[in-house]
Amino acid sequence: MGHTATAQDATGGLSATEHRLANGLRVVLSEDHLTPVAAVCLWYDVGSRHEVKGRTGLAHLFEHLMFQGSASVPGNGHFELVQGAGGSLNGTTSFERTNYFETMPAHQLELALWLEADRMGSLLTALDEESMENQRDVVKNERRQRYDNVPYGTAFERLTALAYPEGHPYHHTPIGSMADLDAASLEDARNFFRTYYAPNNAVLSVVGDIDPELTLAWIEKYFGSIPSHDGKQPPRDGSLPETMGGQLREEIAEDVPARALMAAYRLPHDGTRECDAADLALTVLGGGESSRLHNRLVRRDQTAVAAGFGLLRLAGAPSLGWLDVKTSGGVDVPRIEAAVDEELARFAAEGPTAEEMERAQAQLEREWLDRLGTVAGRADELCRYAVLFGDPQLALTAVGRVLDVTAEEVQAVAAARLRPDNRAVLVYEPLAQGADGDPEETDAAEAAAGQHDDTEKAAQ
Repeated sequence: MGHTATAQDATGGLSATEHRLANGLRVVLSEDHLTPVAAVCLWYDVGSRHEVKGRTGLAHLFEHLMFQGSASVPGNGHFELVQGAGGSLNGTTSFERTNYFETMPAHQLELALWLEADRMGSLLTALDEESMENQRDVVKNERRQRYDNVPYGTAFERLTALAYPEGHPYHHTPIGSMADLDAASLEDARNFFRTYYAPNNAVLSVVGDIDPELTLAWIEKYFGSIPSHDGKQPPRDGSLPETMGGQLREEIAEDVPARALMAAYRLPHDGTRECDAADLALTVLGGGESSRLHNRLVRRDQTAVAAGFGLLRLAGAPSLGWLDVKTSGGVDVPRIEAAVDEELARFAAEGPTAEEMERAQAQLEREWLDRLGTVAGRADELCRYAVLFGDPQLALTAVGRVLDVTAEEVQAVAAARLRPDNRAVLVYEPLAQGADGDPEETDAAEAAAGQHDDTEKAAQ
């Protein structure tokens, strides 16, 4: 067994220890004896950014195949064993990673570890044409149900294609295209698995009511004999200029319940102080009912029924600020757009008030603490920081970094980035005006999180 390290977050008392097996698997453990449960989270360093042209959607297809049975667990056995033991489970795919997770009663932890190790070590022996065909159809059906056949369902895909140029590793989204899913062969899938589903390309975190020594012994027992693999190429460079240098625009006439304005602004990479400042800016501007855009468009002008701004954090490419406004009645989009630009220009000129800053920081702090306060949320964040930034301990100090950002930094990132010449815009025009009232909620915002949950839409 390799090195072991430990650290503790002075503010919250949360701590984590790090270990590495001889085959390269990184392990992060965090004890929490508040409730008798344990979360297992496994991040593989592979997402849609690792895919090549003509084979998009393989990362997401593989997430499905991982639930199709392995050498010792045929068919739907993974679900049956976890749920039969009182646990819950899921898997998601993003631009930058694929993750699998279980939350178990603490005395069933060994079962979850064995299951994850079995499919990491032996999925190839169970992967055949039948399971491949089966899951190809499931993914295509998911695409129809959640993207192609719902109002605004393809918005995220369209905006991503606008915001990241052709040939950029983030130009396509994790769901993949129908044509590429049809073109993927069993041999493509096997090569993909060999390359990316190796222990040295993964981080395993276990959080909760655990005995660290016993847990580590189980991990060594079940994962230790899985061979490493050295064939992985680094993802293609995702860097771009700080701003788009002009506005990109697409107008769509579709069967949607109301006109809509959506936009993606190019923002700083995740893991930077500037990205935290951008998060605070978007929170002040569009994070909930106390935000400036909600107050202006929904409350004051009554031109919109919903107005929000969210941040899609990305480490390997510029992040995206995601604006989503659903209009009220027959209001024209140019009127909404002018009001949005006016609010953004005012914010860039004046910055946030002290009260807005305090409220936004409190809001993000609460979201972070809620996430770190659950065993599953903490396990996921420890994996995220280990995979994307090389250091799981950064998860435990993230709150402090948000609280350290100044109003001047928030104003600066807004002035530099939240401008008309740094956005991709999508305008929806209904084919036939529907009834007044709230537009139907769709998965566009969930897709903006860059992930696709395949068992029980549990978006983080």
